[in-house]
Amino acid sequence: MLAGNYDKLEIFKKAQLIRENSLKMIHAAKSGHPGGSLSIADLLAVLYFAPHLRYNPQEPKCPDRDILVVSKGHSSPAVYSALGLAGFFPLEQTMSFRQLGSPYQGHIDSSRVPGVEVSTGSLGHGLCNALGFALAARLDNSARRVFAILSDGELQEGSSWEAVMACSHFGVSNLVAIVDRNRIQLDGWTEKTMALHPVAEKFHAFNWEVIEIDGHDIDQINSALIQAQELSKGSKPVCILAQTVKGKGVSFMEDQVGWHGVAPKDEDLVKALEELKV
Repeated sequence: MLAGNYDKLEIFKKAQLIRENSLKMIHAAKSGHPGGSLSIADLLAVLYFAPHLRYNPQEPKCPDRDILVVSKGHSSPAVYSALGLAGFFPLEQTMSFRQLGSPYQGHIDSSRVPGVEVSTGSLGHGLCNALGFALAARLDNSARRVFAILSDGELQEGSSWEAVMACSHFGVSNLVAIVDRNRIQLDGWTEKTMALHPVAEKFHAFNWEVIEIDGHDIDQINSALIQAQELSKGSKPVCILAQTVKGKGVSFMEDQVGWHGVAPKDEDLVKALEELKV
C-alpha cells in the first residue's frame, strides 16, 4: 500500500532539491545549520510529496489541513525549501534567507511564512505545541492529523518528556512524533553530551507505539507513515524513530559535528552540489 501518487524516484529528487537549495541558502547568508537540514530532507520529501500531509498552498490555513510542527526550528533551510517546492511561495524567494527584513529567518516564523504552523527553535517546545493541536482537533471532531519532527538533542530536555507523558495520558492517537535521530547536536555527539539511548524503549515506557526506521530510506519512511495512520485507530500516540545521518548526502559533512552550524565556503558548495546531483 502506498500513499497518493507515490513515485520513489520523484520523492528522492525532491529530497535532493531540498538539500541543494538548503545549502545554497546557507552559503548565500554565510550562516545557518546545514547538518540537521540535510538529515530531515527525506522525511520532509515523503511527508509533502508522497503525500502524507493534507495541505493547500493556495489556502495555507484551510481548516481541514493536517499540521506539521517542526520543533527543530534551526533546520529552517530544509523547511523553507520543502514549502517552496510544495508551492506555498516561489522557491527563489528563499535566497533572502537571514537577510534583514526577510521572512525567511534563521528559525521558522509562523507569522511571516505560509505553511509554517508554529514558530520554533527554542528546543523542547514543539511536541507541547503538537499536543495542543491534537487535543484541539479532538474537541472540534476534526479528522486532522498532527505531525511533529523532533531533534534527538531536544529529548535531553524535561519539557519534552512532560509532553511525551501528556500525549500518552490524553491518548492523542492523531499525533505522530518523528524523531530525527542523527546522534549529533551543537556540543557534540548526543551520547557524550547526555546519553539518550535507548530512545525506543523510553517511548514504549511512556505507552507510545514505536516504529523504528532508516530515516533515509524512502520506502521505509512511506511505510512507517502508513502504519502510523493505521495505528491512529487505536488509543496511543505514535513515535517514528528515524535513524538518520547528520549532513546526509554530502560526504564531507556526514557525521561531522563541525557542520552543525557552519556555512559552506564557495569550494564546499561546488563540491556538495556535485555530490547531490541526481
